[in-house]
Amino acid sequence: MNVAIIDMGTNTFNLLVVRFNHGGRPEIIYEEKLPVRLGEGGLNRKIITPEAWQRGLNAINAHLVKAKSMGAEKFFAFATSATRDASNGTNFVEDIRSRFGLNVEIIDGNREATLVYKGVREALNLGSGCSLILDIGGGSNEVILGNAREPFWLHSFNLGVSRLTQQFQLSDSLTHKELVVLEEHINGEIQLLYDAAYRYPPERMVGSSGSFDSIRSIMEHYGNILPGREPWAEIPLERYFELHNFFITSTHEQRMALKGLDPMRVDLIVPASVFINLIIQKLGIKRLFQSSYALKEGFMSELHSNHAF
Repeated sequence: MNVAIIDMGTNTFNLLVVRFNHGGRPEIIYEEKLPVRLGEGGLNRKIITPEAWQRGLNAINAHLVKAKSMGAEKFFAFATSATRDASNGTNFVEDIRSRFGLNVEIIDGNREATLVYKGVREALNLGSGCSLILDIGGGSNEVILGNAREPFWLHSFNLGVSRLTQQFQLSDSLTHKELVVLEEHINGEIQLLYDAAYRYPPERMVGSSGSFDSIRSIMEHYGNILPGREPWAEIPLERYFELHNFFITSTHEQRMALKGLDPMRVDLIVPASVFINLIIQKLGIKRLFQSSYALKEGFMSELHSNHAF
């Protein structure tokens, strides 16, 4: 049976079409990301604007058309930070249900982090040591401390890159003062992580979703890592630090010229990298990995584990 899984994120709506073979492992047969910017103009006002609402409806329609053309018979959809925080978020998912017959589950941060963990665990072997898994979204960032067997601790922080960008109105080229203010704000908000990392010291960071995908793509374009088909890659820390310094000192135009950087993330990559770098420095992370799997692959894994199909 072919199953469609839609992850309605704050920046993108992501589609995964999976074939569940009787007795075998699920096979990913199609995936696509559509830029929606659901949180644009409304994240910190806790609303979905009319323009974003329409972009969301258009993306859902496009994903459903594509999934049906791929033979999908079952459909699952999850809404995350922008929808769960919006005062009109339940109205939005009800509009989707009435128009398309698609039931959307609005999930909380813990559920989102749990699915991210399960997805990353499908991408690479987390081993027996503690890894820090970081999923950077538009509205929230999910952080998990765990190994291949279990998560030890997880939390969702309302510090997504679209939220930070709207809140701080960052300059085209980040000023030193803006950087300090941003770092101080993030540090103050993620003390819970630092406390947890004292109990469960992570050996490495594994990053998932758009910002980390872009970092991997940039590294491949410039020969810092070899292009690969695996759903994970190790990012050389020294190369990442060089890239981070470029992000926080460059202009929009300079970042636009960077090969491998998703145009949608040209400005969002700046607060994302500030977040990543802060945690690496604070916790003394020695190795950095990228996972191409996240929430939707986590739900795929869950369906398989539960023998749903």
